[in-house]
Amino acid sequence: MRFILLILFILLSLNAFSFPIPKDNKAVFDITRKNKIIGTHEIIFIKNGNEVNLETTIDIEVKILFIPAYKFYHKSTEMWLNDNFIKIDGYTDFEDEREYFIKGIVTKDDFEGTGMDGDILLDRNIIPSNLWNVEILQKKILFDTQKGITRSVKVRKLKNEEIIIDNKKIQCKKYSFIASSHLKDKGPFPEYTLWYDEKNELIKYQFTNYKDKKDIIVIRNYQSIN
Repeated sequence: MRFILLILFILLSLNAFSFPIPKDNKAVFDITRKNKIIGTHEIIFIKNGNEVNLETTIDIEVKILFIPAYKFYHKSTEMWLNDNFIKIDGYTDFEDEREYFIKGIVTKDDFEGTGMDGDILLDRNIIPSNLWNVEILQKKILFDTQKGITRSVKVRKLKNEEIIIDNKKIQCKKYSFIASSHLKDKGPFPEYTLWYDEKNELIKYQFTNYKDKKDIIVIRNYQSIN
């Protein structure tokens, strides 16, 4: 009997992931500024047995008098196997011609990668800073998916809050998320506010742009919510 229970536990563990997978294997967010949609944040989940790949795309364009004034593009793919982070491949294009190509892979003993500062060697238990994964709230150090560097993290639990999307009320856990800045950052790393629902799906996040002090609000598209 114990042997059967052990096998059952192993099988369940092999198919469990630290992050939830939404319906249609997709989560879509609208990125808004001054009550106008300026871009999208999309995560696609590709399952293959015990392997899950997360394909994240963030595409932003701000126009002034119909002329593009700001652009940002990010694309990354994470591979997870049996609830373990395995590798990442990413590209980010900032508005000021900064481009970063990110790569990283977990080996037997370490995490080997390349990023803004060149080659890096980290603890093999590092995970990406993908906000979808609620596990980031339990970590002290994360791997920045846009610049390929490490950032220390401070998290504070806030009072739970109800989010309304298209007349649907969603009870959410709310957190303050602060990551350390880097000497090459163009400004201070913003303080994020994160909202996760009862299934630990990311519903909303926001931060304040340090340049113009405007809030950037990123909220789930109603159609992609379970």
